[in-house]
Amino acid sequence: MMIAMVSEKFNISPDTLRYYERIGLIPRVSRNKSGIRDYSEEDCKWIEFILCMRGAGLPIEMLIEYVGLFQQGDETIEARKDLLIEQRKQLLKRLEDMQETLERLDNKIASYEENVVKTEKTLKIPGRINARDLSSKEE
Repeated sequence: MMIAMVSEKFNISPDTLRYYERIGLIPRVSRNKSGIRDYSEEDCKWIEFILCMRGAGLPIEMLIEYVGLFQQGDETIEARKDLLIEQRKQLLKRLEDMQETLERLDNKIASYEENVVKTEKTLKIPGRINARDLSSKEE
């Protein structure tokens, strides 16, 4: 599969694909007789994996290390697993922090909404009957 097709498939630029290969984030892509990159299904799986991990916030340096370990063979399985376990721990911590931040934002929004409602009830708009005026007329 040519770079333009892979770029479109994963919605990333050809320059990004070349960069990922240049820095070792994805294994070296084979070339056709004309020297043009020809991405295999395996290459696409790597790209998908890298994009997923990057989307989760994993650092490029860690992913380069992981790819390097993978290329060294089966003797690095435990090291790769340990690397992923550590990243999982860090991701869980970030999720906890984000959940706490989300709760604080929700509380702050609720506070604003409550204050806005209170303020709006006291506002007098020219030409309109205010809710407070209605309640005093009904008495």
